[in-house]
Amino acid sequence: MMRGKWRATLPQPGNERQGTIATVIAGVPAPTIRSPEPSLCVPMRMSERPSSRTSAGLPVELTRYRKRWPGEGAVVDEFQALLDERVDDTPAHAFMRERLGGHFTASSWLVDAGGARVLLTHHRKLGRWLQLGGHADGDTDLAAVALREAEEESGLSGLVVEAGLFDLDRHWIPERGDVPGHWHYDARYVVRATAGEAFVVGYESLDLAWRDIAAIQADLAADESLRRMARKWLARHP
Repeated sequence: MMRGKWRATLPQPGNERQGTIATVIAGVPAPTIRSPEPSLCVPMRMSERPSSRTSAGLPVELTRYRKRWPGEGAVVDEFQALLDERVDDTPAHAFMRERLGGHFTASSWLVDAGGARVLLTHHRKLGRWLQLGGHADGDTDLAAVALREAEEESGLSGLVVEAGLFDLDRHWIPERGDVPGHWHYDARYVVRATAGEAFVVGYESLDLAWRDIAAIQADLAADESLRRMARKWLARHP
């Protein structure tokens, strides 16, 4: 992701919209990857991670997700069909944005240390409040993609991603410029902020804000997939 000029934002107690000061981000310490279960913990620095890893883990994650959320079998089938598509005997084509019919993306349910709030972006292109995320661009490790996008779009350090799919969503992206309308097959992962909440706003966002998760679940005007993720999170953390 390209980095433009940044606007640092410091949290104000009791206020979801943040005050701002000017700053430049020189670098962010590499985050790690973890699982909610210690036996599945896979710590890894971003600098140590290969740029593209085997997609062998995604079929397993989809199988586990289907068992955990049997009512979402239809969307799992859609993801599995895209994963099974092969070009030149490789599934990597489905992870490239150049596949204009649709492609895999990854995003993060980025929660604060207390688990009560999630960091959302006021998306510059779509004009909506959404979770942070982006294109895989050939990287078949979607958990790592979600972590990378969360780091780059928030400027936060000390981010940790939980292994295993948190949510799946297939949604339509409208035509923009010379890019036709297409489907995003978005894999969502829980990412936790462990080293502070002072985010920065990059060029892809109009704004960022920490939002109360219970309020999102109750907001009928919020994006439906955000409300679904809020329900899942609150079921885990009543």
